[in-house]
Formats: sequence, structure tokens, C-alpha cells
Amino acid sequence: MTTKDLTHDDRYSNQYINLADKRLGTEVLYATDDFFAEKENLINSGRGVFIADKYTDRGKWMDGWESRRKRTEGHDYCDIKLGLRGTIFALDIDTNHFLGNHPPFASVEACDSNTNPDSSTRWVEVLPQSELKPGSQNFFEIKVKDPFTHVRLHIYPDGGVARFRAYGDVKVNWDLKPKSDLIDLVAVENGGKSLSCNDMFFSSKDNLIMPNRGTNMGDGWETKRRRTPGNDWVILQLGAKGTLSKVVLDTAHFKGNYPDRFDLYAGDFKDSKKIEATDNQWKLLLPEQKLSADHIHTYENELKNLGPITHVKMNIYPDGGVSRLRLFGHRV
Repeated sequence: MTTKDLTHDDRYSNQYINLADKRLGTEVLYATDDFFAEKENLINSGRGVFIADKYTDRGKWMDGWESRRKRTEGHDYCDIKLGLRGTIFALDIDTNHFLGNHPPFASVEACDSNTNPDSSTRWVEVLPQSELKPGSQNFFEIKVKDPFTHVRLHIYPDGGVARFRAYGDVKVNWDLKPKSDLIDLVAVENGGKSLSCNDMFFSSKDNLIMPNRGTNMGDGWETKRRRTPGNDWVILQLGAKGTLSKVVLDTAHFKGNYPDRFDLYAGDFKDSKKIEATDNQWKLLLPEQKLSADHIHTYENELKNLGPITHVKMNIYPDGGVSRLRLFGHRV
């Protein structure tokens, strides 16, 4: 699938992290009922597929969470533990392929807890009962700005939801991470963000800072083949200002399409929204380096001492795919 084929709203996916991304450790903990389709499908990648002639011993197979037709009072709900604690700015309750069986309404509550929810949990309503359209991505902006760890999706009274997304910003408890610790300052779990790039035709820039090694060639940042002069680039924001001492670039699974070379520039910027790729505040952090296919590249002595920085720009020459970028250093 190419980035141009993605159907989620770029206003949210390009600006925020999906805190309910399965790759971040998100778990679907509980559902009142998932008779027709398992609750775990809610956090799978993509929008879900439809296979016309696929059935199970319980009925039509559906790629989502689907409860049975309710014949008693009440409604169904599902508890989700977010992969990372954060502030939620938008929700996507996607009813893709659920047409005659979608819930007509939904609401969402959230909580901030070190343990999984129980009867004593204090829930906060972040989305009041709202109408859902069938076979559609239903986007809702969230006004509550508190950080949360869990969400509860209510559907009224029953039915099927294909996918659930919670777009927001990671809120790191820095008290648990001493400044003396060497950490990946751009990792999503440490509040890092991929802000912008000139091209991500085949796969998203957000994959660069995800946990673990890439699972396949689609789990990285890959640009289209460049047919004009120049090079491709991506700008990343550190989760906290810091000094870097080690860079790791991984071209896992990229064999005939990895970049030939790359370099890194860095800067200390006050406003992320005003950063441009051509800004004269960028300073060379790592001079141009030759790359290899499907390989972990590590750089330490090659790094220039720029002092504390907040952002990094990676140039790849001339184009291609990178799986992960790690920027290890210390917070200041």
C-alpha cells in the first residue's frame, strides 16, 4: 500500500501519534461481547478487509470487533490500554465494511491509571454519545487535554467497529528517567516526533521512530524513485532537548532500494511549526556516510559536538528507504 492510498485524515495522522497503535504495546483488555468478531481486531493495522464468502461457525467473518444483536437492556463497551500515555486530540472510530450492522452511536471515556481498570476506576468522558456513519471513518476532535492511559469505547446498543485510533501526543514521565541515562531521544516512547518530509510515497516517516526493528519493507520510511536532481529529507523532533553521542541507522529489509548515502543536520529550535528544511540554523551533525543494504549502521566518533539540540534533519541521497533512526544521548 502506498502513502497516497491511505484513507485516514492527514490532519491527525501527520500531526499526532496514534497512541492506540498495536506496535506501541496497545492491548484490548475487555469487551462485554465479541461474539461475531474479536475485540483485538480494533487495533490492527489498516482499515480492515472484507471477504465476501468467508464464514465461521458463528456467522459472517468480519475484520473488526462485532457483538451479537442485543436482546436485553444496556449496550456494549470495550476497554483498551493505550500503548503510550498521552493527551488525545482526535479519535477515529472506523466502521469500514460494517454497513447493516454498525452501531448508530458511540461514546468514549478515558482514565489515567498505573493499573488496569476495575470497579473503582474514575472515568472521564472525552466524547459524548455521537452518531456514527456506516462504512466510514468517523473522526472526532477531543477537547479534554488531560493525559490518559486507557480508553473505554461504548457502542449503542451493539454492532461492529472495524478499527479504533486515538491520535495525540505522548506524555513522558521524565521523573522515571534520570538525566544520567543514555536514551533514544527521538524514540516515540520518549516523546519524539517525525514532523515533516518531502516525500513518503511508499511508507510513512512515522515508522522511523517506532519501537523494535522493522518487520518488513513496509515498516520504514520509503520515498519514490527520484527522477530529478536533489535528494529526499525528513525532519524529526526530539522528545526532550539533549546532547547526542550515538546515532544508529537501520536499513532492515531495504536491499535494492536503500539510500546510497545520508547525513544529519541538527539545531536548537524554539518553534517546531516554523522549521523549514532550508533554515540557516541547521548545523552539520554527521557528515555524509555511505550506506549498505539491510544493515545496522552505528556512528559515535563521527558525530560533531553541537551542544544541546531539539531537532534533527536527515538527508538521504538521492532517495530510497530507511527502517529506523535512533538518536542516543542525554537530556539537558
